[in-house]
Amino acid sequence: MTPRPSRPVDHELVEAAAHVARTHTFGEDHTMAAAARTDDGRVVTGLNVYHFTGGPCAELVVMGAAAAQGARSLTAIVAVGDRGRGVVPPCGRCRQVLLDYYPGIDVIVGGGDELRAVPVTDLLPESYVHADHQDDPAGPGPA
Repeated sequence: MTPRPSRPVDHELVEAAAHVARTHTFGEDHTMAAAARTDDGRVVTGLNVYHFTGGPCAELVVMGAAAAQGARSLTAIVAVGDRGRGVVPPCGRCRQVLLDYYPGIDVIVGGGDELRAVPVTDLLPESYVHADHQDDPAGPGPA
């Protein structure tokens, strides 16, 4: 499968996430920031919440924050690491969740001058589609 050409990079998102990473990450509890563009043009940011029992990645925090602010959909997302690590691609879990909730979302990946915005489907080819997010070709079942 040949990847599609990259789409325009939303540099405002990259800067928003980088600003949060520079100013709000601290210690081992908050090491990643993310920013997403809502379908109505707003920018929502968030931080990961590390805990030894597990915890949400910054991308998942942004998804929840956007929903709490009334966003129905996200069109683009980026994650930036603390200590100047720059743009960091989403982990496998985040890729799957982004695909399930926002199959048309662009994800900003790459580094330095090589940033690119790619469809989440390019980051998770041959992906599993969660049953709750599939259309039933047979229509609704018996009532």
